[in-house]
This record gives sequence, C-alpha cells and structure tokens, in this order.
Amino acid sequence: MSFRSRLTLFFVLIVIVPMVSLTVVLFSLIADNENGKQDARVAARQSAAINLYKADQDEAAAALVGVSGDIPFATALRENDPAAARRRAQRLLTKLDLKRIVVTRGGRAFVDVGSSTATFPASGGLQDTDGTPIGRLQVSTTGPRAYAQLVKSVTGLDVILTRAGRSLASTLTPGTAMPSLPVKPSTVTVAGQQYRSAAFPVAGFDGAPVKVAVLDSTARTSANVRESRIVAVGILLGFFTLAFLFALLVSRSLQRQIGGFLEAAKRIGSGDFSERVPTVGKDEFAELGDEFNHMSTQLADKIQQVQEEQDRLALAIRRIGETFASNLDRDALLEIVLRTAVDGAGATGGRATMRVKPDGQLHQVAQAGSLDELTATLRQVEAMVLEAGAPRETSVGSVMALAHPLRAAQQAEEDGPPRITGIVSVARAGVPFSPSERELFHYLAGQASVSIENVGLHETVERQAVTDELTGLSNRRRFQEVLAGEVERSRRFGQPLGLVMLDIDNFKQVNDTYGHPAGDLVLKEVARILRESSREIDEPARYGGEELAVVLPGTDLEGAFQLAERVRIGIAALRLPIRTADDEPLQVTASFGVATHPNSSHDVRSLVAGADAALYDAKHAGKNCTVRAAEVPSS
Repeated sequence: MSFRSRLTLFFVLIVIVPMVSLTVVLFSLIADNENGKQDARVAARQSAAINLYKADQDEAAAALVGVSGDIPFATALRENDPAAARRRAQRLLTKLDLKRIVVTRGGRAFVDVGSSTATFPASGGLQDTDGTPIGRLQVSTTGPRAYAQLVKSVTGLDVILTRAGRSLASTLTPGTAMPSLPVKPSTVTVAGQQYRSAAFPVAGFDGAPVKVAVLDSTARTSANVRESRIVAVGILLGFFTLAFLFALLVSRSLQRQIGGFLEAAKRIGSGDFSERVPTVGKDEFAELGDEFNHMSTQLADKIQQVQEEQDRLALAIRRIGETFASNLDRDALLEIVLRTAVDGAGATGGRATMRVKPDGQLHQVAQAGSLDELTATLRQVEAMVLEAGAPRETSVGSVMALAHPLRAAQQAEEDGPPRITGIVSVARAGVPFSPSERELFHYLAGQASVSIENVGLHETVERQAVTDELTGLSNRRRFQEVLAGEVERSRRFGQPLGLVMLDIDNFKQVNDTYGHPAGDLVLKEVARILRESSREIDEPARYGGEELAVVLPGTDLEGAFQLAERVRIGIAALRLPIRTADDEPLQVTASFGVATHPNSSHDVRSLVAGADAALYDAKHAGKNCTVRAAEVPSS
C-alpha cells in the first residue's frame, strides 16, 4: 500500500468514520433530549393533576363529615328506612352541592343518589350510638368532566378519565376512540395523532379504580428534533470541509519530506553511514533526521539505557510488591502476585494454590502461562514445601521450579508455628533460575503472604462488627440490615418472610438471684438453641438485652410458628448447671411473638412491631408460649 493510500485510509479512519459515528450518536442524543424534556413536562403536569385530585379528595372528606353528622339522615339509616334515607340524601346533595352519596350495607347499595359518573369519593364507616356498624358512606363533590376541564386549564394538556375501560370524561374531540392508557409514561396514538401519556390510578366508588391520564402531543417535540438535527448536520459538514482541506495540505507536505528520508535511508542501508539525512526546520521530521545522523554513535548508549530500564523495572516490581500488603481481595491479589512473579523471574508459567478449609486440600486459585509441561515439577516442589514448611526449589529433567509457602495469621506460641495456607510456585524449562530471579520471586511471595494475613484480619474485623460478642449471634445492626433486605426481596418476588422474636421469661430475676455470670450463661444457651434450630439461610440475632430474634426468608406464618415452638420447647428442656434454692438445676422459659410479611405487615417497621406486639401478648398470656401476630388488611 502506497503512502498516499495510507494517508487516505488514515483520513477515513480518523475523520469520516468518527464523524459518521458522531452523527448517529448526536441524532440519538437530540431525540433523547427532546423526549426527556417532554417526559419531564408531562410528569410535572401529572403532579399538578394529582394535586388537584387531592384537593377534591380533601373537599369530599369535609363533605363526608357533614353528611355523616346529619341527624335526620342518621335517623333514617338507624331505622332502616331506605326511602327516607334517599330523600334526605337528595336534600343533602342539593344543600351541600355534592355530586353523589352512596351508603352500602353488606356489600350492597342501601342509598345511592347523584351522578353515577361522580369521581374521587371520600369514604368512612357509619356507626350507631352503641358503636354498631350501620353501613359505609361514600361522598363525592367532583364530576369527571369538571375535573378534566380544570386540569386542562391548569396544565394545558388533554385529560382522559376512564373506569373499567370506559371513558368517564375527555378533553379530546367527542367520539374519539380511547386507547389503552398504561400507568408508566408511554407514547399512545389517538385519532391518528401521537401523544406522550402519563396516567395514575385512584379509588372510585365501591373500590372501582379510576384511571386519570394526561396527554401531550408529540408534534412539537418532533419539530424540535428536526430543527436540531439540521443545525447539527450543518456544523458537521463545515467541520468535514475544513478537515479535508487541512488533510490535503498535510499529505502533500509529508510526501515531500518522506521522499527525502527514503533516499537517505537507502544509502544508510547500503552501509554508507557517512551520509547525512537532510534536516530543515525544527519540527519532528528535523528531529527524526538528527536521530538518523546520530544512530551509529548512540547504539552503545541505547544498550546502557536498556540495562537501566531493567533496573528500574526491578525496582518498580519491588514497589508493587510493597503495595500487596494493603490489598483485601485475596484471589485478585494472588493473581497479581503470580503474574508479577512469572514475569520477574522469567518463568514460563506458574500457579497459586490455597486451602478452602484450614485442614483441607490445596486447590488451584490462579494460573499464569501454560502449565502443560510444568505440572509434574510444580507438584513435586509444592510437596517439598509442605514437608519442609519452607521455600524450596527442584528440577525434573530440564524443568526447574521455585515454590514459596503462604502462611496463616499469627498464632499463639502454644499452637506451634503458623500453618501453611497456600503455595505460590513458578517453573520454566531449559535455563536454571539466577540468584536475582530467586530473590525477587521469594520477595514477592513473602509480600503476598503478608497481604493474605491482612485479608484474614480484615475479614475477622468485619465479622466481629456484625456479631454479638456474648451469644455469637448477629448483632442488632446486622439484624436490621438483613431484615430490610429480606423485606425488599419478599416484596419484589412475592415470597413470604417470617420473623420470630423471643424474650427470656423472668431474666431480671435470674440476674438478681444468681448474678450476671449466670445470666450470661442463660443467654449463651438460649442463643445456642436458637442457632441450632435455624436453617443456614435464617438470620438469628440478639435484638437487645434478653430479647432475641430470627429472620426466616421464604417462611409463612405457620412455618415461623412451628420454628418458634421448637425453640420454645428446646429452651424449656434446658437444665443449666446452676443450683436453685431447692438444689435443682436452673430452668428457664421464653415467650415468643411471630409475624410475617406481607400478611402481618406492610414494611420493616410494621413487621417488627407486629412480632413485638405478639410477644407482648405472649407475656400477658402467662409466658412460655407463642402468639401469632394479627393479619393486616392488604393496601
């Protein structure tokens, strides 16, 4: 490929291709920006519509108080006289400027006066003087058409109100077919015209949902997109023209200079080092000519520079090794150590092995390079390290290997020397490792050992931060984090979540009678029963004082109750090595409260409150029992 062709290709790659890509991206961004503005506008207007709805709700609530407090109306309802009740309701409808009044009994309408299209009712229960329920009252002060017109006058957008798929009111042209109106912002087509729609559902009479949607025409947005794209295209075309002219001038200048260098390079290639490359000016081409002219005299200097670069590389590797001690990702750390060790020692390949359990077998966790011809030698040198407990090197045939042990964190002196938790090993074929390569390898492996110790210490600190020191259970902070996460998971996937809370009966009496060490023993034993009765996915915790709790993912009310009973029976069966006044082993009992989400609660706070209330009931029911939380109505 000629130099001219390469310049042309270069121009295409750095100018034309990026400009085409930029045009596509810019067009997309322009459309997204205008659509985002429209969505923001629709969202703001939707908020205004919601505020108007809330204002109508407040007005209906005030009217509800007036209707429910009307003595003649209440008397007719109490005497079970529907005719009198309807007549009085009709008068109240006119007197209070209401749209509709409905009284239901037993799921049926006892009184229903006013417009059937009235919306946004306020609801309340009706009771006799002795507290006996006599029906449910719903009152509306708003008609759908008036609300739609008000929203349009405030927001400037069209409005549609539907109930059960049928239109209640619309500011669009009468007779227009109503499209499906999803709650999320979306684009809908009405009478051949596109709108951006946002809807929200509200409760209507008898619980029938009413959907309110605001619609903004996309015509203005489309026009803005077209105008912005035209401006962008004009700017891009101007930039392309300037880039093309500049590239043409640069191409011709480069061709002249490259031609001169090519002739000089041919003479130097033939062995004529006395030939000088012509240099004109002070630009990069002039500097290149000077480099040609000094090439022969600089070879020795270049060799020295390469040696200095190697020294600097070794120093940089040592500095990298010093940073390993602060790394808390064990697997990533071992991979970095291994690759650095392979490069620094000039090995063909290597691997890092670790124990999953303290007394388990070594398993490979990282690999660098190819191990096809090195595996046997690596196994042999690793076996030598395990036997000697110290760094070792060996060779099998033409393959040489180095290995360094990774040790556990500091142990007590009576536990003996720190055990080996892993090994880093490297190997290569043909050339033995030099002393400097062995030194660098063992240095890096030693730094990795220190870093792994820091990882273990960090994990221990993290575990202690969420564990109660006395019982070994999760502390209250961990309990709250897990409970919040499981409630969100239960809400998202529709699975039940159980919560059991227990309180040791007469615990203060144990402390007062036998002392706090005895109380601590009681807490430890009760925590042990709770932990042994829980599944791996459960989260037993010390909630506070003598109160414990356990979070039960995927467990309904009956399952949580059964677990609580097992724990309660297990606690009652405890015989603690503390003698009572009757010279009998100390026995304790506990009371339990059980709640579930979503049957007993709507959120974290109500779930804990439900279980706590059930625990309170268990205490007042005589203790040593389990009480289920009451179900809450679905929202």
